[in-house]
Amino acid sequence: MLVGETIRVALEALRANKLRSLLTMLGIIIGVGAVITMIALGSGAQKSVQDRIQALGPTLLSVYPGQSFMRGVASDQRVSITMDDDTALANNARFVTAVVPELSRSLQVQKGNLNINVNVVGTTPSYVPVRSYTLTAGRSYAVLGSAIPDMLNANRDAIIGQEIMIRGISFEVIGVLSEKGSQGSFFNPDEQILIPLETARYRVMGTDRLRAITVQAADLNSMNLATLEIERVMRRQHKIRPGQDNDFQIRNQTDILSTLQQTTETFKYLLAGIAAVSLLVGGIGIMNIMLVSVTERTREIGVRKALGATQVNIMIQFLVEALVLCLLGGLIGVLLGSFGAVILSRLAHWNTLISPLAILLAFVFSAAVGLFFGIWPARRAASLDPIVALRYE
Repeated sequence: MLVGETIRVALEALRANKLRSLLTMLGIIIGVGAVITMIALGSGAQKSVQDRIQALGPTLLSVYPGQSFMRGVASDQRVSITMDDDTALANNARFVTAVVPELSRSLQVQKGNLNINVNVVGTTPSYVPVRSYTLTAGRSYAVLGSAIPDMLNANRDAIIGQEIMIRGISFEVIGVLSEKGSQGSFFNPDEQILIPLETARYRVMGTDRLRAITVQAADLNSMNLATLEIERVMRRQHKIRPGQDNDFQIRNQTDILSTLQQTTETFKYLLAGIAAVSLLVGGIGIMNIMLVSVTERTREIGVRKALGATQVNIMIQFLVEALVLCLLGGLIGVLLGSFGAVILSRLAHWNTLISPLAILLAFVFSAAVGLFFGIWPARRAASLDPIVALRYE
């Protein structure tokens, strides 16, 4: 009964000073809202990186040309990788399910009176499934990246069956790839055209020098074994002696984006830390207001003590006031923060992901702020001498 009465008195005290209570809660509201929004932005960025890894193909390994070394010193001449390397990998590398060669060059493409300069890739039909593309239009082997029809002022479906010219050679458009996005780099896979490998080798580019060889590992658990197998086959193919450095590079798609993922994670915690400072400032504001409230209500505290209220009753009353301010402010902050994340996603088209764990932590932290910063004013109120309090003017 006494605890219930104490809580009722505390709530009435807050209701009697609505404007001051609202202003006191502002720090907590802003702090919690900022924490929710910032963590949503950081989590959205991380989710975007994970989606990019899945889009690129999490089990893909890429072999690129490197530099030759003479007595430990890199030469200026880059060593090429050729179709012979592709054949060797396809025949001898274990723990892999597909080997896809890629010839590439930036070429002028003509359609009617329009000319564009894009990346033309000579490759095999396996390029499409290995790179996790789907066909949005056309037959089984796509040619155009998803951005090419717009660049040629053509409709995606209408361009199927039409002809484009690459180096004076006519190509029939038989498909359009699904959209990938720029993947955070200067190269946009949507702005490329795929043509058959043999046509690229003998008619368009006239070379066996590959830009890269894409190798698909059997599964994620086989990635390290597949890398070792690729290195073994390529060293034997290039006649590299034991102790000599590789004249090629093997890159993991996951490793390429791991730095970006670490950066976004650091960014998320940095933003959350900055927002948490607002909670700290809000807690200090609550403590200051509660101390002022103790001073203003000294006579009230004296009357309550004279009528039999114990130090525990007085302490609970002021702690309840601080807790209510923080919890109510936290609840409003959660709503505003979630709303802000949704608005940023809809209007600014930023990637956001509202985390239930972040909401729970922000709410618990706001309660902890209320307890921590409410203890001192509550103890000060509880320790007042009733006689001195009654004489207070």
